[in-house]
Amino acid sequence: MEDFKNKVVIVTGASSGIGRACAIEFATRGADIVLAARQYQTLNELAAEIESQYSVRVLPVACDVSIEEDCKRLVDQALAEFNRIDVLVNNAGISMRALFKDLDLDVLRSLMDVNFWGTVYCTKYALPALLKSKGSVVGVSSIAGYRGLPGRTGYSASKFAMNGFMESLRVENLKTGLHVMVACPGFTASNIRATALDVNGQQHGETSMEEGKMMTAEEVATVIVNGVSKKKRTLIMTQQGKLAVLMNKIIPSWVDRKVFDLFAKEKNPLIK
Repeated sequence: MEDFKNKVVIVTGASSGIGRACAIEFATRGADIVLAARQYQTLNELAAEIESQYSVRVLPVACDVSIEEDCKRLVDQALAEFNRIDVLVNNAGISMRALFKDLDLDVLRSLMDVNFWGTVYCTKYALPALLKSKGSVVGVSSIAGYRGLPGRTGYSASKFAMNGFMESLRVENLKTGLHVMVACPGFTASNIRATALDVNGQQHGETSMEEGKMMTAEEVATVIVNGVSKKKRTLIMTQQGKLAVLMNKIIPSWVDRKVFDLFAKEKNPLIK
Protein backbone atom coordinates (compact mmCIF):
# COMPACT_ATOMS: atom_id res chain seq x y z
CA MET A 1 0.00 0.00 0.00
CA GLU A 2 1.28 3.43 -0.96
CA ASP A 3 -1.84 5.51 -0.38
CA PHE A 4 0.27 8.25 1.26
CA LYS A 5 3.09 8.38 -1.28
CA ASN A 6 4.41 11.94 -1.70
CA LYS A 7 2.38 13.06 1.32
CA VAL A 8 3.91 14.71 4.39
CA VAL A 9 2.75 13.66 7.85
CA ILE A 10 3.58 15.35 11.17
CA VAL A 11 3.25 13.14 14.24
CA THR A 12 3.59 14.65 17.71
CA GLY A 13 4.56 12.49 20.64
CA ALA A 14 6.40 10.33 18.12
CA SER A 15 9.13 8.99 20.40
CA SER A 16 7.06 6.12 21.81
CA GLY A 17 3.70 4.36 21.94
CA ILE A 18 0.94 5.30 19.53
CA GLY A 19 2.93 8.18 18.03
CA ARG A 20 5.90 6.00 17.16
CA ALA A 21 3.61 3.32 15.74
CA CYS A 22 1.72 5.89 13.64
CA ALA A 23 4.95 7.27 12.21
CA ILE A 24 6.05 3.79 11.15
CA GLU A 25 2.63 2.90 9.73
CA PHE A 26 2.44 6.08 7.64
CA ALA A 27 5.99 5.41 6.41
CA THR A 28 5.03 1.89 5.30
CA ARG A 29 2.41 3.55 3.11
CA GLY A 30 4.85 5.91 1.44
CA ALA A 31 4.57 9.11 3.49
CA ASP A 32 7.47 11.37 4.38
CA ILE A 33 7.41 11.86 8.15
CA VAL A 34 8.07 14.72 10.55
CA LEU A 35 8.73 13.31 14.01
CA ALA A 36 8.06 15.61 16.95
CA ALA A 37 8.76 14.99 20.65
CA ARG A 38 10.98 16.24 23.45
CA GLN A 39 13.38 13.26 23.24
CA TYR A 40 15.47 14.38 20.26
CA GLN A 41 17.99 11.53 20.47
CA THR A 42 15.16 8.97 20.44
CA LEU A 43 13.64 10.70 17.42
CA ASN A 44 16.95 10.55 15.54
CA GLU A 45 17.20 6.83 16.24
CA LEU A 46 13.64 6.30 15.01
CA ALA A 47 14.29 8.41 11.91
CA ALA A 48 17.32 6.29 11.04
CA GLU A 49 15.31 3.12 11.59
CA ILE A 50 12.47 4.26 9.33
CA GLU A 51 14.74 5.54 6.55
CA SER A 52 16.71 2.29 6.55
CA GLN A 53 13.54 0.26 5.95
CA TYR A 54 11.36 2.46 3.76
CA SER A 55 11.98 4.74 0.80
CA VAL A 56 10.82 7.86 2.60
CA ARG A 57 12.39 10.94 4.15
CA VAL A 58 12.14 11.61 7.87
CA LEU A 59 12.69 14.89 9.73
CA PRO A 60 13.10 14.71 13.52
CA VAL A 61 12.24 17.92 15.39
CA ALA A 62 12.68 18.49 19.11
CA CYS A 63 9.36 19.92 20.27
CA ASP A 64 7.53 20.44 23.55
CA VAL A 65 3.94 20.92 22.39
CA SER A 66 3.04 22.80 25.57
CA ILE A 67 5.26 25.63 24.30
CA GLU A 68 3.60 27.63 21.52
CA GLU A 69 6.88 28.74 19.94
CA ASP A 70 8.04 25.11 19.70
CA CYS A 71 4.86 24.23 17.79
CA LYS A 72 5.35 27.13 15.39
CA ARG A 73 8.97 26.08 14.84
CA LEU A 74 7.87 22.49 14.20
CA VAL A 75 5.55 23.57 11.42
CA ASP A 76 8.10 26.02 10.00
CA GLN A 77 10.76 23.29 9.83
CA ALA A 78 8.34 20.87 8.20
CA LEU A 79 7.47 23.40 5.51
CA ALA A 80 11.12 24.38 5.00
CA GLU A 81 12.02 20.72 4.45
CA PHE A 82 9.01 19.46 2.48
CA ASN A 83 7.08 22.58 1.36
CA ARG A 84 3.76 20.98 2.29
CA ILE A 85 1.82 19.30 5.10
CA ASP A 86 -0.88 16.74 4.36
CA VAL A 87 -1.60 15.19 7.74
CA LEU A 88 -1.14 16.44 11.30
CA VAL A 89 -1.51 13.78 14.00
CA ASN A 90 -1.93 15.48 17.38
CA ASN A 91 -0.86 12.53 19.50
CA ALA A 92 1.39 14.04 22.19
CA GLY A 93 -0.24 13.53 25.56
CA ILE A 94 0.23 12.81 29.24
CA SER A 95 -2.06 11.25 31.80
CA MET A 96 -2.52 11.41 35.55
CA ARG A 97 -3.62 9.22 38.44
CA ALA A 98 -4.73 11.07 41.55
CA LEU A 99 -7.94 12.05 43.26
CA PHE A 100 -8.89 15.69 42.72
CA LYS A 101 -9.11 16.34 46.46
CA ASP A 102 -5.45 15.39 46.89
CA LEU A 103 -3.67 16.80 43.85
CA ASP A 104 -1.73 19.99 43.22
CA LEU A 105 -3.58 22.12 40.66
CA ASP A 106 -0.38 22.39 38.61
CA VAL A 107 -1.06 18.77 37.61
CA LEU A 108 -4.28 19.84 35.87
CA ARG A 109 -2.48 22.76 34.23
CA SER A 110 0.19 20.41 32.87
CA LEU A 111 -2.44 18.08 31.43
CA MET A 112 -4.26 20.95 29.71
CA ASP A 113 -1.01 22.48 28.43
CA VAL A 114 0.09 19.27 26.70
CA ASN A 115 -3.15 17.52 25.74
CA PHE A 116 -5.33 20.49 24.85
CA TRP A 117 -3.09 23.47 24.13
CA GLY A 118 -0.55 21.29 22.33
CA THR A 119 -3.27 20.26 19.91
CA VAL A 120 -4.45 23.85 19.52
CA TYR A 121 -0.97 25.28 18.93
CA CYS A 122 0.09 22.67 16.35
CA THR A 123 -3.22 22.85 14.53
CA LYS A 124 -3.19 26.66 14.43
CA TYR A 125 0.20 26.88 12.77
CA ALA A 126 -0.28 23.90 10.44
CA LEU A 127 -3.78 24.92 9.35
CA PRO A 128 -2.85 27.15 6.37
CA ALA A 129 -0.78 24.35 4.84
CA LEU A 130 -3.46 21.75 5.62
CA LEU A 131 -6.12 23.91 3.98
CA LYS A 132 -3.89 24.30 0.92
CA SER A 133 -3.42 20.53 0.61
CA LYS A 134 -7.01 19.72 1.69
CA GLY A 135 -5.36 17.51 4.23
CA SER A 136 -6.26 15.91 7.55
CA VAL A 137 -5.94 16.97 11.15
CA VAL A 138 -6.22 14.19 13.70
CA GLY A 139 -6.75 14.41 17.44
CA VAL A 140 -5.76 11.30 19.35
CA SER A 141 -8.30 11.53 22.14
CA SER A 142 -9.77 8.90 24.46
CA ILE A 143 -12.98 7.43 25.80
CA ALA A 144 -12.08 9.72 28.72
CA GLY A 145 -13.10 12.53 26.37
CA TYR A 146 -16.66 11.20 26.37
CA ARG A 147 -16.89 9.80 29.89
CA GLY A 148 -15.23 11.27 32.99
CA LEU A 149 -12.96 8.76 34.74
CA PRO A 150 -12.13 8.71 38.45
CA GLY A 151 -8.59 9.70 39.34
CA ARG A 152 -8.23 11.26 35.88
CA THR A 153 -10.01 14.62 36.29
CA GLY A 154 -7.34 16.55 34.39
CA TYR A 155 -6.99 13.89 31.70
CA SER A 156 -10.74 13.68 31.09
CA ALA A 157 -11.05 17.48 31.10
CA SER A 158 -8.26 17.85 28.55
CA LYS A 159 -9.75 15.22 26.25
CA PHE A 160 -13.27 16.68 26.54
CA ALA A 161 -11.70 20.01 25.57
CA MET A 162 -9.86 18.44 22.64
CA ASN A 163 -13.07 16.80 21.39
CA GLY A 164 -14.97 20.08 21.55
CA PHE A 165 -12.19 21.92 19.75
CA MET A 166 -11.98 19.32 16.99
CA GLU A 167 -15.76 19.21 16.54
CA SER A 168 -15.95 22.99 16.21
CA LEU A 169 -13.03 22.97 13.77
CA ARG A 170 -14.79 20.32 11.68
CA VAL A 171 -17.97 22.35 11.37
CA GLU A 172 -16.04 25.51 10.51
CA ASN A 173 -14.38 23.60 7.67
CA LEU A 174 -17.26 21.57 6.27
CA LYS A 175 -16.82 23.28 2.90
CA THR A 176 -13.06 23.88 2.79
CA GLY A 177 -11.97 20.30 2.11
CA LEU A 178 -10.18 19.91 5.45
CA HIS A 179 -10.66 16.48 7.01
CA VAL A 180 -10.97 16.47 10.83
CA MET A 181 -10.85 13.16 12.70
CA VAL A 182 -11.00 12.27 16.38
CA ALA A 183 -9.48 8.91 17.30
CA CYS A 184 -10.39 7.29 20.64
CA PRO A 185 -8.30 4.16 21.20
CA GLY A 186 -9.62 3.06 24.58
CA PHE A 187 -7.06 1.38 26.84
CA THR A 188 -3.83 0.85 24.90
CA ALA A 189 -0.65 -0.91 25.98
CA SER A 190 1.88 1.91 26.19
CA ASN A 191 3.93 3.82 28.74
CA ILE A 192 1.25 6.49 29.30
CA ARG A 193 0.18 4.99 32.65
CA ALA A 194 3.77 4.58 33.85
CA THR A 195 4.42 8.24 33.03
CA ALA A 196 1.07 9.42 34.44
CA LEU A 197 1.42 12.25 36.95
CA ASP A 198 0.71 11.70 40.64
CA VAL A 199 -0.68 14.20 43.17
CA ASN A 200 2.56 16.20 43.07
CA GLY A 201 3.13 16.07 39.32
CA GLN A 202 5.73 13.29 39.49
CA GLN A 203 5.60 10.24 37.22
CA HIS A 204 4.13 7.11 38.81
CA GLY A 205 6.75 4.90 37.16
CA GLU A 206 4.47 1.87 36.95
CA THR A 207 1.20 0.95 35.34
CA SER A 208 -2.00 0.52 37.31
CA MET A 209 -3.65 -1.87 34.84
CA GLU A 210 -3.13 -5.16 33.01
CA GLU A 211 -1.30 -4.00 29.89
CA GLY A 212 -1.35 -7.44 28.25
CA LYS A 213 -5.14 -7.34 27.81
CA MET A 214 -5.12 -4.04 25.88
CA MET A 215 -4.80 -3.07 22.23
CA THR A 216 -1.22 -2.67 21.09
CA ALA A 217 0.06 0.67 19.84
CA GLU A 218 0.59 -0.93 16.43
CA GLU A 219 -3.04 -2.03 16.23
CA VAL A 220 -4.19 1.47 17.15
CA ALA A 221 -1.89 3.03 14.55
CA THR A 222 -3.28 0.82 11.80
CA VAL A 223 -6.82 1.89 12.66
CA ILE A 224 -5.82 5.57 12.74
CA VAL A 225 -3.99 5.48 9.41
CA ASN A 226 -6.87 3.58 7.78
CA GLY A 227 -9.22 6.19 9.22
CA VAL A 228 -7.23 9.03 7.68
CA SER A 229 -7.12 7.20 4.36
CA LYS A 230 -10.92 6.77 4.41
CA LYS A 231 -11.50 10.25 5.91
CA LYS A 232 -13.42 8.95 8.88
CA ARG A 233 -15.05 11.38 11.29
CA THR A 234 -14.63 9.58 14.60
CA LEU A 235 -12.92 6.32 15.57
CA ILE A 236 -13.98 4.55 18.76
CA MET A 237 -11.85 1.45 18.60
CA THR A 238 -13.07 -1.03 21.18
CA GLN A 239 -16.42 -2.61 21.90
CA GLN A 240 -16.03 -1.56 25.53
CA GLY A 241 -15.53 2.03 24.40
CA LYS A 242 -18.47 1.98 22.00
CA LEU A 243 -20.70 0.56 24.72
CA ALA A 244 -19.52 3.17 27.23
CA VAL A 245 -20.24 6.07 24.85
CA LEU A 246 -23.67 4.69 23.89
CA MET A 247 -24.80 3.83 27.41
CA ASN A 248 -23.50 7.13 28.77
CA LYS A 249 -26.06 8.84 26.55
CA ILE A 250 -28.91 6.55 27.60
CA ILE A 251 -28.37 5.66 31.27
CA PRO A 252 -25.41 7.68 32.57
CA SER A 253 -26.06 6.84 36.23
CA TRP A 254 -25.63 3.13 35.40
CA VAL A 255 -22.35 3.94 33.67
CA ASP A 256 -21.25 5.86 36.79
CA ARG A 257 -21.52 2.66 38.79
CA LYS A 258 -19.81 0.50 36.15
CA VAL A 259 -16.90 2.93 35.83
CA PHE A 260 -16.55 3.07 39.61
CA ASP A 261 -16.47 -0.73 39.80
CA LEU A 262 -13.89 -0.95 37.00
CA PHE A 263 -11.47 1.51 38.55
CA ALA A 264 -11.95 0.07 42.03
CA LYS A 265 -10.30 -3.08 40.65
CA GLU A 266 -7.10 -1.47 39.35
CA LYS A 267 -3.81 -1.98 41.16
CA ASN A 268 -3.67 0.07 44.36
CA PRO A 269 -7.10 1.59 43.64
CA LEU A 270 -7.77 5.24 44.43
CA ILE A 271 -11.47 4.55 45.00
CA LYS A 272 -12.94 1.70 47.06
